[in-house]
This record gives sequence, structure tokens and C-alpha cells, in this order.
Amino acid sequence: MRNVMKTSIGGGAAAALLAGVLALGGATTASAGVTGCSASGGKQEVGAVLGAVVGGLVGNKVGGRQPGLETVVGAGVGAAAGSAIGCEMQKDRVENRGTYTRGGYRLSSDIAPAAYSRIGQTFVATDGVNVRAAPTTSSARVGRLRAGERFEALAHVRGTDWILVGQGGVGVGYVRDDFVRPEGRRYARGY
Repeated sequence: MRNVMKTSIGGGAAAALLAGVLALGGATTASAGVTGCSASGGKQEVGAVLGAVVGGLVGNKVGGRQPGLETVVGAGVGAAAGSAIGCEMQKDRVENRGTYTRGGYRLSSDIAPAAYSRIGQTFVATDGVNVRAAPTTSSARVGRLRAGERFEALAHVRGTDWILVGQGGVGVGYVRDDFVRPEGRRYARGY
């Protein structure tokens, strides 16, 4: 009897680990759910994976007649809960950063102000691109967007090829507009 119990728990741990790995693999390609947080960062994805593993283990332990099904359901519920918690942690990181207001925009204390024309929509990075402290390639790097990553485009910097990147309504840096596009537009550059 003892060997059967170890096999069942070991199988549940393996299923929970597999569910966590699948959640991590899906995090790189999904555009909503696990990666749908309005604040960029990796805490949401990590939370989803950890939640999937813990939820899968709990589901397997609590499961009765169908431990495999309970493991999968537990992993799904855990991934959703972990994802939500991770997203809130990402937002807190942005909101707790020092900010100032300039030209009607809240800006991170890490970036320089500029003259803006409001965009206020979601954009997507077409390539990996550095996020800069000022609208120039010689300014400090304050972050990076991965190819396919969605972000808030708060404004266009007047007279330049730069976009003000936002997190939770706060301007956190600048990217060149030839590395990004409005969400939903495949090739168009106009906005």
C-alpha cells in the first residue's frame, strides 16, 4: 500500500511540474491571460508557473477518484491565481516608483520630459527594443521590450520618431517608433 501512495504522489508532482512548464511555454506566446498584464515585467509569468505547480500538487493531494483531472484543474486554478497576483506585484512596482507630472503626463522620475502628442492606445514591439530615459539613443537604457510584447503608448514625442511608453498610466521611457506598431495594425506605421 505504501508504494502505491508514493507512486500516486510522485505522479501528481510530475503532472504539476509538467503543467507549470506548459504554462511557462504558453507565457511566451499568449497575448492575454498569463501575459495580459498592463504593467510589463516577468512577475506575472513567474506567478502563473508557481501557481500552476502548487495548484497541481494541491489538486492531486485533494483529488479522490480522478487525481489526474484534479491535478490539471488545480494547476489551471493555481496558474490563474498566481498570474493575477504577479500582475498586481508588477503594477505596484510601477506605482511605487517616484513620479512627477509634466505637460499633463505622469512620468517616472527616471525619465526626461518632452513635448507630446497624445496617442493613448496599445502598441506592440515588432522587434526587441531598448526603452530609453530620453528620446535619444544616447540616453540611458531603463528597460527593454521583447518582440511581440504589448505596451501602453501614451504619446508621440513631437518632432521625433519616439513613443512614450507607459505602465499603469505612468510614462516610464521612450522607444523608437520604427520598432513598434499599433496593436491590430500589421504593417501600417501611421497613427
